[in-house]
Amino acid sequence: MAVGYLVTAVMAALIVVFCLVRIRGPKPLFFFSYRLGLVFNEMPFVVLYALAASTALAFAEGDIATGADRAAVGLAFASAAGLVVVARRGMRTASVVRLALDEALGAGTGTRRRPPLARILLRPFFRRRGDVRRVGNLRYGDGGRRNLLDVYHHRSRPQGGPVLIHFHGGHYDRGRKNTQSLPLLHRLASQGWICISANYRLRPGFSHPTHLIDAKKVIAWAREHAEEYGAAPGAAVFVSGSSAGGHMAALAALTPDEPSYQPGFEEADTSVTAVIVLNGYLGAYFDGDPATSPVNLVRADAPPFLIAHGDLDELVETENPKALVAALRSVSTSPVVYVELPGAHHAFDLFHSFRFEALIDGIEDFATWVRAGRKSL
Repeated sequence: MAVGYLVTAVMAALIVVFCLVRIRGPKPLFFFSYRLGLVFNEMPFVVLYALAASTALAFAEGDIATGADRAAVGLAFASAAGLVVVARRGMRTASVVRLALDEALGAGTGTRRRPPLARILLRPFFRRRGDVRRVGNLRYGDGGRRNLLDVYHHRSRPQGGPVLIHFHGGHYDRGRKNTQSLPLLHRLASQGWICISANYRLRPGFSHPTHLIDAKKVIAWAREHAEEYGAAPGAAVFVSGSSAGGHMAALAALTPDEPSYQPGFEEADTSVTAVIVLNGYLGAYFDGDPATSPVNLVRADAPPFLIAHGDLDELVETENPKALVAALRSVSTSPVVYVELPGAHHAFDLFHSFRFEALIDGIEDFATWVRAGRKSL
């Protein structure tokens, strides 16, 4: 019996289940499924390659000799079919994003683009670009390594670009600045944007409003220093975040220039041009204080929002972001784009996948629309 081949087939089958089904318990199973799902739901081709190679090797070496071996081959083919389903759900993202943009911003806002197939199929892990330079560990506050940020800009340093600030996720108690949404940061930086990814102080040592104060310090730092890296004077400042970072981004955008969240830099401009939330938690903070929920901070002059969430998110139900979408649309004079990504789990922004590349295309279209409206004012 080809034990090694059987193990490969069984692992592939488990990965397919973890990708197709949202598993929330028991805790050991959740942890295992969550880790495998967040990787291979975005990169099912890696498993397909492994299955194809191991199947070909098993046949070439004459290992498929028993009924159990043939059952393993059948399991492998069933797993391959499941992986195709996973891949097709990711590939549907482009049309879903275009529809959401057109509905919120007007017909024709979402554009059709050819996905970077070589990068998605052959180099999904490699998130860096040769034309982008990272300037690391710049200090924006007095919180030690948790008050450091990285700047990404085009190596030629063109002048006049907009700014994107990104805050990582991690339940407010872990995470770091150089792990999440890197495909987005590198893509925009390669097109002349000044992209900033920042650490911030974490629980349990720090709680709200310290995280929000740090976010506003980053925004103030960007307004003061981004021109040094090629940003336009008075550049548009987009703020984005993943998971808990999305919560931070929303809070920062909905409390512009609030002195109580800007101790020692009360006069700094901490307003933002638009907000991008990826798989974000958008309810109240851990203490349950209603004032820490973005839903309770919506305002007529809120900036435009783009909120993207997976319909299979294991950590945050879709009702959570939808509540903020509804609240904003009932009050704000700015548009709100809500994209519910088919088949997406939590943390879909880590790799070059069909899903995230299509969403980045949509983010570019959203930013183009926002900047065009800003220039017309």
